[in-house]
Amino acid sequence: MAFWTAPQMASIAKMLNPRSIAIVGATPRMQYGGRFLAAALKAKDRVKVYAVNPRYDEIMGVKSYPSVTSLPEAPDVVGIVVPYDQVLDVLEESHRKGAGSAIVISAGFAERGTGDRRDLQGELGEFARASGMRISGPNCLGLANVKDDIWATSSSRGADGLTGPIGLVCQSGATAFGPFLVRAVEQGIGFSYIISTGNEADLDFTDFARYLLDDPDTRVIAGFVEGFKRADKFLEVAKLAAERGKPIVLIKIGRSELGARAARSHTAALTGADARYDAIFAQYGVIRVQDYDELLEVAHLLAHTPKPVAPGIAVVSHSGGVSSLTADMCGQAGLDLPPLGEAARDGINAILKGFGWAANPADVTGFANSESFPQIMAHMINDPRMGTLVVASAGADAQAQQVIAQRDRTDKGVVFLWTGSRDAKPGLAQLKNARIPIFYTPDKLASGLQSRLAYHTWRERRLADGFAAAAPHTPAQHAAIAQALGLGRPTLSESESKALLAAWGVASAREHLVASAEEAVAAAAQLGFPVALKVDSPDIPHKTEAGVVRLNVGDMARVRTAYAEIIAHAAAYAPQARRSVGSDGITPTVMAGLDPAIHEIPGTSPGMTTLEERPRISGVSVQEMVEGGVEVIVGVSSDPQLGPVLLFGTGGIMVEVYNDVALRRCPITRAEADAMIGEVKGARLLHGFRGRPAADLAALADTLVRVSHLAMHLDGHLAELDINPLMVLPQGQGVKAADALVILRSP
Repeated sequence: MAFWTAPQMASIAKMLNPRSIAIVGATPRMQYGGRFLAAALKAKDRVKVYAVNPRYDEIMGVKSYPSVTSLPEAPDVVGIVVPYDQVLDVLEESHRKGAGSAIVISAGFAERGTGDRRDLQGELGEFARASGMRISGPNCLGLANVKDDIWATSSSRGADGLTGPIGLVCQSGATAFGPFLVRAVEQGIGFSYIISTGNEADLDFTDFARYLLDDPDTRVIAGFVEGFKRADKFLEVAKLAAERGKPIVLIKIGRSELGARAARSHTAALTGADARYDAIFAQYGVIRVQDYDELLEVAHLLAHTPKPVAPGIAVVSHSGGVSSLTADMCGQAGLDLPPLGEAARDGINAILKGFGWAANPADVTGFANSESFPQIMAHMINDPRMGTLVVASAGADAQAQQVIAQRDRTDKGVVFLWTGSRDAKPGLAQLKNARIPIFYTPDKLASGLQSRLAYHTWRERRLADGFAAAAPHTPAQHAAIAQALGLGRPTLSESESKALLAAWGVASAREHLVASAEEAVAAAAQLGFPVALKVDSPDIPHKTEAGVVRLNVGDMARVRTAYAEIIAHAAAYAPQARRSVGSDGITPTVMAGLDPAIHEIPGTSPGMTTLEERPRISGVSVQEMVEGGVEVIVGVSSDPQLGPVLLFGTGGIMVEVYNDVALRRCPITRAEADAMIGEVKGARLLHGFRGRPAADLAALADTLVRVSHLAMHLDGHLAELDINPLMVLPQGQGVKAADALVILRSP
């Protein structure tokens, strides 16, 4: 699927690199329209700037035109600062004039709710798609081409001369031109572009990120987002970013689970929305950070240091305490500080002459501000196990010049941990001007270095393995989907769910569906004791809680008793059959109109319940007890923004106690399946434990891949899928689903 067209990219190019700008709603007052005009006029020697306001003949020294139609040319970009109900009229007029793009500063759209007002924001999006004139906003602060010093924004802030290879895309304009810009100026971090997208009626974060992937002056994309309109579109950008080697660093807000609703399946309950984002960002190489400073520092680090040639970190400081704390933070972040090799240690000791400590981390005390410091740094960074040098100090200009010179003559990364005042001028200003990555606390330094190493390690592996793609579905799979959808209800019973899974090669325990106690006895005798008995109903998803499961049933008498108890508990469960469920908008099917002869519950006394309240009963399933396997859970939960998310974890009820799970977005590769298994702590049982044989890890990994393909083949119809437990048998014997639940999206 082609998400972006050449005309769309051309429209964005005009927006970001305009030769002419018109501001509709320009005013001499320093409000939004006045600030936009003032910002644009800073580039009036390179960009034609037109004020549009019929109330004035001249504003800020430039002629004011009564309308866009009256302009002497079609502007590349139109900045719109008028009341919300006039925006569409201005857009239509601008399109007729031939304008290339628009930035809608005006607010009063979806952020305030619609109420009785028509969907004006939706109309803006429809206009943009129909006309081809693309829109940033509404309810944004505009954007800035920082590298060319062109500011098409209603922000009064600027960044004179502070350019760099980071493209910033923010859904919040006040955040982009507020804390991010202020901190960037303070820290000497430069941008190529600053883009605020606002309510994203048309262009969104992914559209601008896609443009920045083609921009030769942008090496890192930094973002601040609340959500994505289309997961597949965002993930396509992430894939392209991996190919181009341009990291994406994001603050994704919304970590709180406030307001989350309970779900019917174990999988949906275990895959919190924020955990899904964490997992999928890691899967696609997107670096998630927590705050403004971290986003800027990590983006700056990635933009100004090369890929590590070795994972080792070398730390040198004037203070033993500083170096020890830095090493401790690096260790907690999972980084390696290898011991110095003999040549490096001897070389540094020859300089220190009994003072300090020639180790990693190194405490060089009085030598950090000496003429010998360059030799000390060289000994450390030239050690073949070291890929990055960290200097932790607060030296003056001479030390800063030494560090800059060391950076310039090595192919390894050089990073500074500043231990002095952030207001200091000596040393710090030179480091900033030279674009040396600077951190101010050991924990943020360690986190940044870990993100950098993890990104490059991930990208190298990803380029080798590629991204997953689901194979075309077979005729049998197509038929299984049609059969499931043809049931006309969201929830499938256990037997129906297993039948669907079987089309993707997921084996189940041997079983027989029976309608009487005598049939249950005959089925148990055929399967061999002990057996399991369960109700088969689409309306009782949590069978253990409902008391409709009996395990290890060892003889015929107990089978009869178990059958009767299950039927009785199913009847008792009936009044709960219509309870509200699901975080995906799923509601139970109303049961009125079903044939009482088919759905009557044996053993129910007259007046006990109404037909509308009774769960549908397909029968009782008599199943073999799968012995010698390790219980795990495999599931899929459909996220409204991210799409189908695969879950793997330890099985049984303990998965809900420890939440020991791994997540990936579907589909996955075999390598990703292996990685998921390795992430789960309880998966150690699969390798053999206390004399138990090793489990069939290959069959488990294949099952994870197949289930991820099933989720993609259902193409938006799947809401939740739960295989709990999936029994992983000893090596070479495969896997068997002991229980399964599939919930489809309601039409």
